[in-house]
Amino acid sequence: MFLGASARRVVGRHMASILMAAFLAGCAGLPEGVLVPLEAGVPGATELPILVATTREPSADPAILFTGERGPAIDLTEIVVSIPPEANRTVGEVQWPRKLPPDPAKDFATLSVSPVPDIKAAESWFRRNRSDKRRLLIFVHGFNNRYEDAVYRFAQIAHDSHMNATPVLFTWPSRGSIFAYGYDKESTNYSRSALEAVLTAAAVDPEVGEITVLAHSMGTWLTVESLRQMAIRNGAVPKKIENVILAAPDLDVDVFRQQLADMGPERPAFTVFVSRDDQALRVSRRISGNVDRLGAIDINDPVYRALLEREGIMVLDLSALRGGDRLNHSKFAQSPEAVRILGERLIAGQTVTDQNIGLGEQLGAAAIGVTNTVGSAASLAVSVPIAIVDPATRKSLDDQADRFGRDLGNAVTGVVPVTSAPRKRCDPDREECAPSR
Repeated sequence: MFLGASARRVVGRHMASILMAAFLAGCAGLPEGVLVPLEAGVPGATELPILVATTREPSADPAILFTGERGPAIDLTEIVVSIPPEANRTVGEVQWPRKLPPDPAKDFATLSVSPVPDIKAAESWFRRNRSDKRRLLIFVHGFNNRYEDAVYRFAQIAHDSHMNATPVLFTWPSRGSIFAYGYDKESTNYSRSALEAVLTAAAVDPEVGEITVLAHSMGTWLTVESLRQMAIRNGAVPKKIENVILAAPDLDVDVFRQQLADMGPERPAFTVFVSRDDQALRVSRRISGNVDRLGAIDINDPVYRALLEREGIMVLDLSALRGGDRLNHSKFAQSPEAVRILGERLIAGQTVTDQNIGLGEQLGAAAIGVTNTVGSAASLAVSVPIAIVDPATRKSLDDQADRFGRDLGNAVTGVVPVTSAPRKRCDPDREECAPSR
């Protein structure tokens, strides 16, 4: 069947996006087999123990440990990662070795690998490694991650965020290929009950004080589905699971709304990192029926802001941040500003406000209270690195605009309320969308 010119352009843009993503993903050139332990570390390096739970198939190669195929059970392992001295690295980066064995003075390296035979041993591990707050952080990685990718990335997040929590990684069967999107998505479904079991075991452990779950990309689907499953099975999500952080969530917005409804009112507090320039989510949107992905929404869209207000969800918009990976899909882990907020506030279950962002005492990021005056954010005319939608704070935008106006020599004159109909939601690849009013 022959396609018309318009259809060919759409397909061409679609395929170009996929090929761009594949090319950029392939440029990383990460080495394989980095999990063979070194005999010793180096002075000044950080040694970070991580408990890793996985539904992957075990590998006979000790340098790989687990493959991208689906395993029959949950395997538990303690991995101690060595992170280079601060003088030899950049916050937000994983210093992958250029050759093996790695040089722990310059590279991430593995110091030990110890199987954890059962849940009792896992509980003992937590007691030995628990933080003073008895807080547990469970990380669920995203699409296109090998086992070792997930381990080293989580080590970087845990280290750079200076979090006060015990790190647990849940890694599901991803083949680590840009062309395995369908397989990876089904692997998240395969792993729902396993993640539920890990969360349940943590919640019933009397030594665990509170639990924060951090999930990225496709891992957010697995996380939210597991929480939904827990709520349906038990009537509610356990109260110890207090905070859920979704970074660049590859979630259909409509499905997410229904998942929240299925969890009921007694659910954890949700925080979402979004970025409108996330190229990976643009590809996902194309191959998922052209429905907006939660991680790429425009927080100034009145429809979405109303949803966020109704559901009590905090959103941190990272669109203005530069840096990170070339697809703008991992800013939460690679942007120093975002990593700092993640560790200092969000993992600790604290509120993020404009004072936490770092533009000075008077000109922090505009904490956009979700009110009927949605258009007021634009009238503030302040360039901010991270914009916040915080329904819980509900600050008065009029007062904030007046304060900004005084500080900027009355450059800001006031709040402009929305009087027009909600703006049209447009395809970002099309140019004929009418501008918002």
